[in-house]
Amino acid sequence: MKIELLASDSMGTRSMATYVETDDVRVLIDPGVALGPRRYGLPPHPLEYQKLEEDWKRIKSYAERSDVMVVTHYHYDHHSPEEPEIYEGKLVLLKHPTENINRSQRGRAKYFIEKLGELPERLEYCDGRSFSFGDTELVFSKAVYHGTNPRLGYVTEIAVRRDDECFVFSSDVEGPSIDDQAEFILRQNPDTIYIDGPMSYMLGYRYAQASLNKSVENLVKILETTKVENLILDHHLLRDLEWRQKLSKVFDVATKLGKRVVSAAEFAGKEELMLEARRKVLYEKFPVE
Repeated sequence: MKIELLASDSMGTRSMATYVETDDVRVLIDPGVALGPRRYGLPPHPLEYQKLEEDWKRIKSYAERSDVMVVTHYHYDHHSPEEPEIYEGKLVLLKHPTENINRSQRGRAKYFIEKLGELPERLEYCDGRSFSFGDTELVFSKAVYHGTNPRLGYVTEIAVRRDDECFVFSSDVEGPSIDDQAEFILRQNPDTIYIDGPMSYMLGYRYAQASLNKSVENLVKILETTKVENLILDHHLLRDLEWRQKLSKVFDVATKLGKRVVSAAEFAGKEELMLEARRKVLYEKFPVE
């Protein structure tokens, strides 16, 4: 199984776009990319816009080679409504647009599906379902919270399974700090997991210390009770320059077990950019008139 992380917060943009290829099927998960509108009171730096263009071009190139396109929820860093042609001729698997969804995402889902029109070869809703392609199976969780409550809506987690290999993609669980988010991961018993991580950069504002503590507890449980070899943490977590310190217990447990905890950039063998987290520094080093 080949896993390629195409864009991520550790690589410089808000994204979890992921390409997975087996001998049976080529899957592109959450083909979207965005920038944080404000950080430290500052808009995105021109270098961030440049990286956005580069990442979107790369995502589109992988869309061309994919058979299946997955959208786990309807935030714009996870799907691309304004260029629906990238879904043409594909099997498109979507989070259900009217069930277990908040008002904002329901509106975005309706708009997106209207834009897709007749472009996909087939469109299916994926919540709680499984899809088989030869010896490869795509297993979706039921809809779980985007975060710690339904305010931001719901997402679907996904496992890609073939023979004894399994890759799990958490989507935006912000942790996982909720038991049913973690339960899907534990039940799939993956070799490699890609988790968006706790939203620690908003700790004490929109993210509680109790949620961070529970996320650490669940991540430790995943390391201790599954066969995971690579635990990839990114997205929300990588907007925090101190993410390694805040998850030090997770790193300590992984070291004792001989397992890896890495950012998406590290997993992909790339430099960690974390442009949003370093936005203030970007403006200092590269002033904008």
